[in-house]
Amino acid sequence: MHHITNDPDQQLVELAQNGDTRAFDSLIEKHHSRLYGLVHHMTSHHEDSHDILQEVYSRAFRSIRSFRGHSSFHTWIHQIAVNHTLNFLRKKKRRSGISLQEVVSNDGCDPALVDPSHRVNPERQTIVRELRSRLNEAFKKLTDAHRRVVTMFDLQGMSHGEIARTLNTSEGTIRSRLHYAHLQLQSALQDTWNERFCD
Repeated sequence: MHHITNDPDQQLVELAQNGDTRAFDSLIEKHHSRLYGLVHHMTSHHEDSHDILQEVYSRAFRSIRSFRGHSSFHTWIHQIAVNHTLNFLRKKKRRSGISLQEVVSNDGCDPALVDPSHRVNPERQTIVRELRSRLNEAFKKLTDAHRRVVTMFDLQGMSHGEIARTLNTSEGTIRSRLHYAHLQLQSALQDTWNERFCD
């Protein structure tokens, strides 16, 4: 079996593949925090995130024997989590929960867009909600491929190289997809953005 070099989880993975459930539990415990952060960013809902992760862990447990180590365990299980969450969002048609400050550069126009808890008047809060809603709608109109790279780069904080390995493609392709996706998201907001906040 070929394993990626320097995967810190390799020993636990091999034990889990041989039926050691405690080793699998250790893997999940190690990665749970980042996985929860990823899924919760995409759903903005604690119970949904919990339910999705249970499915992710169940899928990973069933599939662990087929894991060949061509990527790290971290990359492998994060890819499962992203796919399950996108499927959930499509089926439930939930809002993605991606916020403005996580995708669109605001150039310091309004503190409420950087810090949602910032004290603003009710009218401004309403505008911010409208902008977030428009961003969510724009996000849902992206293709699956573009949503994946936005999720991994903007929410998970993965590098272009990590995303390329996860999706088994080139960094150039990832950069191109991100550029296109960000243009689409920014275009959906630009007119309202300028009118409301930067005049």
